[in-house]
Amino acid sequence: MAEGPWLTIIGYGEDGPAGLPPASVKALAAAEIIIGAARHIDLLGPVDAETRVWPVPFADGLPQLDALRGTRVVVLASGDPFWFGAGSVIAKRYDASEWRAIPAPSVFSLAAARLGWPLETTRCMGLHAAPLARLRPHLAPGARILVTLRDGDAVSDLARYLTETGFGSSDLCVLEALGGPRETITHTTADAMPDQQFGHPVCAAITVAGNGAVLSAASGQMDELFDNDGQITKRPVRTLTLSALAPTAGALLWDIGGGSGSIAIEWLLSDPTTQAVCIEPRGDRAARIVGNAARLGVDRLNVVTGKAPEVLPGLPLPQVVFIGGGLSDLLLSTLTELLPSGTRIVANAVTLESESTLAQWQAKLGGTLMRIELSHAKPLGARLGWQTTYPIVQWSVTL
Repeated sequence: MAEGPWLTIIGYGEDGPAGLPPASVKALAAAEIIIGAARHIDLLGPVDAETRVWPVPFADGLPQLDALRGTRVVVLASGDPFWFGAGSVIAKRYDASEWRAIPAPSVFSLAAARLGWPLETTRCMGLHAAPLARLRPHLAPGARILVTLRDGDAVSDLARYLTETGFGSSDLCVLEALGGPRETITHTTADAMPDQQFGHPVCAAITVAGNGAVLSAASGQMDELFDNDGQITKRPVRTLTLSALAPTAGALLWDIGGGSGSIAIEWLLSDPTTQAVCIEPRGDRAARIVGNAARLGVDRLNVVTGKAPEVLPGLPLPQVVFIGGGLSDLLLSTLTELLPSGTRIVANAVTLESESTLAQWQAKLGGTLMRIELSHAKPLGARLGWQTTYPIVQWSVTL
């Protein structure tokens, strides 16, 4: 067994060894095995160590790396390995004493340096292994976004996506092989993307412009954003419900009776670290929820097709539960037995029977009851009159 860390993760740029700091050069010289992408290996030149190309898909290389414990191994990773890179995936497999990392400037740093953009006010996103729809919450005129992309072909996919969402007039700067001799920068707009091939690695800088629908930074997105069959928590009630749910960073929500998924989706839009499980008994609605989540950039939503409480055991325990459908004594009894102290439950009721259920449980467990009555101005002859909606009773309690 080699003394000290057996694994070194080196941030590697497109200029190869010429741009490496002394610590990285020393680690390469001492390595027995060097692993990296094919283009990284090609840039190495003659070395004494055995070289191996990391397989595709990436996950296939992790067991191979496990088998090399005790051997002096260097893994070459693009730029800063811990900013949308391979570093965190590799590091979490091993004890901190087994590895070390020597980062290089990230592609975001290099792009900002070319464009003069302040990174602290620029949205940076790794879309090389993620759907382009994750851009959706951030598309607003004037926003600046830096994104890594899968390959050169993904550039035209990005331009097409921006155009189809109503932001085709966005300025698009395509940056290829930053920091190396092949570095190329192309300026265009999304709807005027030139018919040319772009090389890998590639990233894009977007200055958003256009008339596409912009997602609000507050809760209560427009109902029209959610494909639904009428089973949706309408915007005013959704706003009040999300206020009661009170999303916080890293918190997990169970949305029981998902309908269109609007509550869970807005929960996920509140912060990139939030998580949600949406439970919906009807398969067609579950599929609709998946589509809504993907289109609005929160494909991390976990949709479970099934009926609560039967499907609840085995799911990761939440910090917050919303009951938008399927309210019953059995469901509430199961939740109080299953969930730990400190879990918050919010339930909405429309029918007299479900109101009675909430009143009985509020008497047992406490919490707050709120009656929500809304009216909208509607034509009444030649004038306007108030049209009331069904009142909703909302119960909120912390176990």
